[in-house]
Amino acid sequence: MGTTSPTTLLICEHCDTVYHRRTLSRGEVARCARCGAELERHHALSVNAMLALVLTAIIVFVQANMWPIVTLGLSGQHSSTTLWGMIIAMWREQAQVVAVLAALTLFFFPLVKMLALGWLLWFARRRERAPGFVRLMVILHYLGPWTMSEVFVLGALVAIVKAHNYFDVTADPGIYAYAALTLLITIFAGVDLRQLWDDTAERST
Repeated sequence: MGTTSPTTLLICEHCDTVYHRRTLSRGEVARCARCGAELERHHALSVNAMLALVLTAIIVFVQANMWPIVTLGLSGQHSSTTLWGMIIAMWREQAQVVAVLAALTLFFFPLVKMLALGWLLWFARRRERAPGFVRLMVILHYLGPWTMSEVFVLGALVAIVKAHNYFDVTADPGIYAYAALTLLITIFAGVDLRQLWDDTAERST
């Protein structure tokens, strides 16, 4: 009696319903008929394309954290600040909780996500699983909801508009770099990283 290969099966992570995998068309998403959860989606980007996007995102991320975000002017005096300048200012103003959350969600979590994803994709180019593959996949799964660059960009734009009532406000290159980073992160959010389980094999020892 024949058996079905595990790679031809899909198991819903939410209700454990088992399905036979089929090839998806461009833009198509497979959903569980029982609970409606997403099972799989068509992979429009190749591993090399995703790696190129990750490297681009890292470059933009460095620029976003080096360049000033906004310049405020009042009575002929101007002051500009970077993301870390704002975080340090919040810490000094006794807003330590907000400062820590901003540092984690806007710097450390995105940086860990990009480095981990780049590490996995570098080996996936040779259809191999990187050292620490399982642990890094779990970390990426849990980090997903905690990279909030898009929230920061929207909040910064609202603050810039409102600050025009009191200051001369100039948006600096850092905020545009963060806007570009938000677009790249949005693209990553639409990529189903679970494909790496199927596209890679255990490294030979």
